[in-house]
Amino acid sequence: MTEIEEVRMSGAPVATVARPKGAVASLLLATLGFFLITLDVSIVNLALPSMAADLGGDTSAQQWILDGYTLFFAALLPFAGNLSDRLGAKRAYVIGIAAFAVTSLLGALAPTMSFLIGARCVQGIAAALMLPASMTLVREAFPDSAPRARALGVWAAGGAVASAAGPILGGVLSSWDWRLVFLVNVPVCVIMLLLSIRVARSPGRPSRFDWAGQLLALIALGTLIYALIEGGVVGYTNPVIIGLFLLGAVALAAFIGVQARTRTPMMPLTLFRSGAMRVAFFGGFVFIFAWFGIVFLASLYLQQHLGMPAALAGLVFLPAALGSFVGNLSSGPLTNRFGPRVPAALGMTLLLLGLVGFAVSAPADSAILIGAFLAVSGIGGSIATPSLAGVVLASAPAGQAGIASAVANTYRQVGGAFAIAVFGALVSGGLGFITGLQVSAGIAAVLALVAALLALTLPGPAPARRTEGSTSR
Repeated sequence: MTEIEEVRMSGAPVATVARPKGAVASLLLATLGFFLITLDVSIVNLALPSMAADLGGDTSAQQWILDGYTLFFAALLPFAGNLSDRLGAKRAYVIGIAAFAVTSLLGALAPTMSFLIGARCVQGIAAALMLPASMTLVREAFPDSAPRARALGVWAAGGAVASAAGPILGGVLSSWDWRLVFLVNVPVCVIMLLLSIRVARSPGRPSRFDWAGQLLALIALGTLIYALIEGGVVGYTNPVIIGLFLLGAVALAAFIGVQARTRTPMMPLTLFRSGAMRVAFFGGFVFIFAWFGIVFLASLYLQQHLGMPAALAGLVFLPAALGSFVGNLSSGPLTNRFGPRVPAALGMTLLLLGLVGFAVSAPADSAILIGAFLAVSGIGGSIATPSLAGVVLASAPAGQAGIASAVANTYRQVGGAFAIAVFGALVSGGLGFITGLQVSAGIAAVLALVAALLALTLPGPAPARRTEGSTSR
C-alpha cells in the first residue's frame, strides 16, 4: 500500500508520485539516528576534563576519545555503504542501532582510559553502519526531489542540532557524572528499534566488497591521524612520526590505485566525474572540519582558559543549537526555490564569517562573543548541509545511493578527525593557546572561503515547467 502525494509546480498539479507507506516513520527513524551519532561527537567535548580526572590521561588521550570514534566512523563508512546496499538499508540500520547501544553501555562502564578509547573505536564502527543507511531510508521514503529536499532538511536538522546541542547536554550531564553522556544513548536506541517495526523493508542487491581498498583506507587514515595527534606530543621531526606520515601517504596512493583498477571499488572514482558531486564532497569536508574543530576549541577555551564550569560552558552553545535547527529547516525551501547553489554558497559564507569572528574575538575573553560567532557558523553549516546532501543523492548513479552517501560522509568524518588532530596540536604546541586557536580558525576560514566560491558552480533553480495549454505573454 502506498500514499499518493501530489506534486505541484507553479500552483498546478502536474504529476503524482507514490510515496511508500511509513515514510514519516522512516524519516523520524533516520533523523533520530543522525542525531544520535552526531551527538556522540559533541556531547563528549565538555566531559573530557572529568574523564581525564577520573581515568587519567593527557591532552592526546582526550583527543583519542574524540578521534577514536571519528577515525573508525570515517574509515568504515564505504564498507557500511556497501553493506547497506547489499543487506538493504533497514536491516543494516537496525544492526547498527543495536551495536551502538551495546558500545554506549561499554563506554559508560569503562574502568580505564584505554578501555574507554577502545569502546569509542567500536562505537564508531556502529555509527558507520547507521549513517549511510539513514540517508538511503530518506531517499526510499521520498522518491520525488521536492519532498526529498524538505525531508533532507529535517534529517540534517537532527545532525546539526545534535552537534550544537551536544555540548549543552554534555556539560549538564558531566556535572553529575561523565558516564551519563554514554548512558543517555541506550534508551534512545531502544526507542529507535521499536520505531523500526513501522518502517518498510528495504530492497537489497548483491555486490562484492573491496577488501584491499578497505585495508588500505584504514592504514592511510589511521597512520595519518595518529601521526598528527602524537606528533603534537613528541614533535613532528621525530623519526617515527615522519615514518608514519610517509606510510600514510603511500597507503593513500595505493588506495587510489586500487580504486582505479578493481571491478568493485569501495569508493568508485566514477563518482568524482560529476563536478557538482566533487563540490558537495569538499563542502561537507569543510563544514565538519570547521565545526568539529571550533567546538573542540571552544570547549577548551571556556573551561580551561576562562575557567567556566561544564554546565555553564554548555549554555554558551545554546544560540548555536537554536540557530542550527532554524537553518536546517529553511534549507529545503531555499533549495526548492533557488537550487542548491544559493543555500550552499550562503551557508559557507556565514560559516566563514563565524570563523573569522571566532578568531578575532578570542583575546577578548568573552564567552558571549564566542557563543555569538559559534551561532553564526552553526547557522551557516546547517543551511549548506542539506543542499549538499541533496546534490550527492541527485548525482548518484542508479543503485549507488548507499555508496555515494558513504563517500560523502567519509569526507565529512575525515574532516572532523583531522580537525581534532591538527587543532589539538596547534593549541598545545609552542604557539600558545590563543595564537594556536586563531591559527586553527584561520585555516578553517580559508577552506570555507574556497568552499563558498566553489558552491557558486552548483546548479541554480530548475527551469519552470509549463502546464499543457499554457501560453506565453
